[in-house]
Amino acid sequence: MSDLRDLYQEVILDHGKRPRNFRKDESANRQARGYNPLCGDQLQLYLQVDAGGIVREASFQGSGCAISTASTSMMTQILKGKTEAEARELFDKFHELITGERPSGRLDQLDPADLGKLSVFAGVKEFPNRVKCATLAWHTLKAALDAKDEPVSTE
Repeated sequence: MSDLRDLYQEVILDHGKRPRNFRKDESANRQARGYNPLCGDQLQLYLQVDAGGIVREASFQGSGCAISTASTSMMTQILKGKTEAEARELFDKFHELITGERPSGRLDQLDPADLGKLSVFAGVKEFPNRVKCATLAWHTLKAALDAKDEPVSTE
């Protein structure tokens, strides 16, 4: 357990300090804003989704705590090359990992290995006040995929 906690801290700190894909993508054809009013985390997510529904590029800008920034950074990395359906499935699995709540209609048991490196966030559910930090990017992703223009709030 100590090794997992150490890995979690290492990954969070690395992505928090040096987020990947941290830039505005002027050619994005999907975007959404996310905001966590409890702590002030905010982000703008940019996606390039091709005609076949494949996420070709994902990037973001914003400010937030290390968990929020790391979650967004890792999410943008894993999304590239995924279909919209795969991205939505990742949302469901990540949400279940963090909250313990199974999405309606899903009968199979979550295997954290399905999430690869994202599984390091499993420990966040032990800190309920940090769940919204970890899931902000994912709710913003869902809004971008749904092409919703209004800001997403984790309230």
